[in-house]
Amino acid sequence: MEKVNHTVTEFILVGFTTDPVMRLVLFVVFLLMYCITVVGNTTLIMLICTDSLLHTAMYFFIGNLSFLDLWYSTVYTPKIMLTCISEDKSISFAGCLAQFFFSAGLACSECYLLATMAYDRYMAISKPLLYTQAMSPRLSSFLVAASYTGGFINSIIITSETFTLTFCGDNVIDDFFCDLPPLVKLACDVKDSYQVVVYFILTSNVITPAALILASYLFIIAAILRIRSTQGRLKAFSTCGSHLTAVTLYYGSILFIYSRPSTSYTLERDKIVSVFCTIAMPMLNPMIYSLRNRDVKDAFRKMRDRL
Repeated sequence: MEKVNHTVTEFILVGFTTDPVMRLVLFVVFLLMYCITVVGNTTLIMLICTDSLLHTAMYFFIGNLSFLDLWYSTVYTPKIMLTCISEDKSISFAGCLAQFFFSAGLACSECYLLATMAYDRYMAISKPLLYTQAMSPRLSSFLVAASYTGGFINSIIITSETFTLTFCGDNVIDDFFCDLPPLVKLACDVKDSYQVVVYFILTSNVITPAALILASYLFIIAAILRIRSTQGRLKAFSTCGSHLTAVTLYYGSILFIYSRPSTSYTLERDKIVSVFCTIAMPMLNPMIYSLRNRDVKDAFRKMRDRL
């Protein structure tokens, strides 16, 4: 059937399932995950702000990562839960645009921030005596501000390009939020110039930071190998374990969704990966950075004792 161009005023989010029992189960699961995300990230931010022992560059970056995760999850999860329990699955064109803009800006900012954290770990391991001076509060603040600025500038570019596409046929998004792949599938004609913009955003926000992270870890490995004692090597590597875990999970899911050709997208499979990236990762990050971190555990005990 030939698609007919028309002006879209709203989109319909299909979500995961039409089974009412399963929708209720998913609502409870997502609500629990969101509560854990809010409590975990808020607690980590409070610990970093209130405990003077955590006033270092590394924890400053972790605190900003928690802030991004908290905001990132809030962009998606309330609407996802609403579509699980409500028969009205519509989202306005403006609402879809806003969700897309903030999610893209926060995701891109997190990519840059993770690259910054890799550089921070490199400085801590390769130049431990100069670390405090090298990663000064001024430089740390600049790197975080640059991460936010770069992320949202790129978000403006991809959002403006995506929402000036002409949408045709139906307005049903076979997903649980306004994301790039399902929106492109609704477009009548995706020009080569748009594909160039998408590849530019992918390169500047995912491939380039990933390459910087890889380069940082190659230098980190070289620095660790120069440490003579086995205990010293293990201690040095343990300081990177949490960051390396977060990077692997986050970049793995992003590359899986966005780096493939549009013809190879299978939305049912991508929904599962999207849930992990948008809901599970913001919940897991506080655990990744705190469960094996003695300083954070000590700060939590001190806060608990004060209460």
